[in-house]
Amino acid sequence: MAEPIRKFEELVAWQRARELTVAVYQASRVRDFRRDFGLAAQVQRASVSIMANIAEGFERRRPAEFHQFLSVAKGSCAEVRSHLYVALDVGYLTQPEFERLSSLGIEVARLVGGLRASVESYRDRPTRNSELRTQNSELA
Repeated sequence: MAEPIRKFEELVAWQRARELTVAVYQASRVRDFRRDFGLAAQVQRASVSIMANIAEGFERRRPAEFHQFLSVAKGSCAEVRSHLYVALDVGYLTQPEFERLSSLGIEVARLVGGLRASVESYRDRPTRNSELRTQNSELA
């Protein structure tokens, strides 16, 4: 059996969300994109939200809460991708830049969705108190 995850930094979904955030910040700090303070700030906040919700949900140590935070994180993935379309359409991103960022956003959404499904299996399983303690330690 795999070693339980003890901190959010070990989650692949969080690691890839971090990479997406760095890429979004880099892309939104060049050319005309950097002058569009509203769009740049919004896409940056949405990407940071993915990471933050994964981390906060994990640290809550309760499957139902973690599931809810992962749902918010997945929604933020869609928000990032939507903002990237705006940046592409107004000429702030080239097609290759857009495709790279969008692909990373899709990958993060897939990872978050998979993690959410895994947590959901814990959340929805009927448990006794002793089993719940074991599950929480496995998610920790």
